[in-house]
Amino acid sequence: MSTPTLSDILNVATEAAYIAGRRTLAYFNTGIAVETKADKSPVTQADREAEAIIRSIIQKYFPTHSLLGEEAGAQPGDPNYRWIIDPIDGTKSFICGVPLYGVLIGVEVRGQPHVGAVYLPALDEMLTAATGLGCKWNNRTARVSTTAKLSDAIVSTTSFTALANRGAFETISSRTKIMRGWGDAYGHVLAATGRIDAMIDPHMNPWDAAPFAPIYKEAGGCYTNWRGDATIHGKDGLGSNAALHAEILTLLSFATQ
Repeated sequence: MSTPTLSDILNVATEAAYIAGRRTLAYFNTGIAVETKADKSPVTQADREAEAIIRSIIQKYFPTHSLLGEEAGAQPGDPNYRWIIDPIDGTKSFICGVPLYGVLIGVEVRGQPHVGAVYLPALDEMLTAATGLGCKWNNRTARVSTTAKLSDAIVSTTSFTALANRGAFETISSRTKIMRGWGDAYGHVLAATGRIDAMIDPHMNPWDAAPFAPIYKEAGGCYTNWRGDATIHGKDGLGSNAALHAEILTLLSFATQ
């Protein structure tokens, strides 16, 4: 396809996330060996195999597109289409046998994130979106919550420690109804499907954020960094139902940037 539609791209992203995700289950709860990367984060054979599967599927349909993966790095190609891959988001959960990990695929079209697919293999949940095509959760329309007051909100974060280290934990937790630690991709899936109201991430990479920008937007929510910039390239992230976004950003604004 020389000029694919967003629907074409979304279909391939969904297929790749599903197939790679099912492959990870072959290693889940098996005592898989764990290696430590240069940045001190863990990696397993499941991460590498899942990314290889995703790359193979993308190249089958779109051989000229560029790629960026957490494990295998960048592959040059058409700069108008860049696929951004996290084969296992939540590797620490994965290696502990916790089912809250996900396969993440986002696609930038002409520099903007327009397509996202997230598959939670152990839960068999698929969340997908593309600009103008809506957001689907297991083929049903996904919408963010309607909570309008932070005092009524359920807010999650990947790391209480990191949030505290940046001076934001007490400020946020004291103003919310419930604060929980449903982290990594799972927290964003919960927020984008209206089961919680906001997800705060103190540390983000492009492959962590890439699918969630279009997912939140199409679900009626909002994704930015802590400065309020609508970018997947910030070092932190906030996803919410939009009604609470400005208030949470204000509370985060004093935190170390």
